[in-house]
Amino acid sequence: MGEKIRVMIVDDHAVVRSGLSAFLSVNRDLELVGEAENGEQAVVRAGLLRPDVILMDLMMPVMDGVAAIRTIKAQHPHIQIIALTSFPEDELVQSALKGGAVGYLMKNVTARELAAAIRAAKDGRITLSPEAAQSLVRANQQAQETGTLTEREREVLKLMVEGLNNAEIAERLVVSLSTVKYHISNILMKLGVDNRVAAVSMAIQKRLV
Repeated sequence: MGEKIRVMIVDDHAVVRSGLSAFLSVNRDLELVGEAENGEQAVVRAGLLRPDVILMDLMMPVMDGVAAIRTIKAQHPHIQIIALTSFPEDELVQSALKGGAVGYLMKNVTARELAAAIRAAKDGRITLSPEAAQSLVRANQQAQETGTLTEREREVLKLMVEGLNNAEIAERLVVSLSTVKYHISNILMKLGVDNRVAAVSMAIQKRLV
C-alpha cells in the first residue's frame, strides 16, 4: 500500500467529529491528522498539519465553512476540500464549489461513498451528491435564461421587482418612458413571459436579480 491519505475533520459538533474519526480508522488507506471545530481553527490547523483532504462542515460559528474553504484554498491550493453538510441549498452549493471545494456531500452519505470521495479528492476529482448536482443544473439553466439580458435590462428588471412603475423607472434611470417600455418589451420576450407580473415572479423565484 502507498502512503496514507491524510485527512482533517472540521465540524462544530463533537459527535460528528467522533463518528467521522471512527469511520476513518477502519479504512487502512485513510489517516486522521487533526480536527477543528470552526472555520477559523481550520485555517490555522490546515497550515500546520497540511492534510491532503479536509472534510468541511459549512454551518459553523466564528467562521463558516465557505469562508474557510476560500481562505484555505488561497493559502494552500494543493489541499483538497470536501464540503460535508446537512444543507443542500443552491447558494451554499455554488458558494462552496466556487470557493474551491472539490466535493459536496450530504451527511447521510454512506461510509463507502465517503471513502471513495476522499480518494477521488486526493486525485483532484470531483464528487457531488445528487442534491449538489441538481443545484448546478439549476444554476446553469438560470445562467442561460439571464445570459441574454443586457446590463440595462437587468437594472430595469430589478426596479420592476422593487415595484416601480414605468414612469418611476424612467425617472430613476434618467431615460425616456419609451426607452423603459422598449427594455421591458425585450425582457418579456427574453424571459418568455407575457406580462410584467410574470417577469417579476420569475425574477424572484429564480433570483435573476
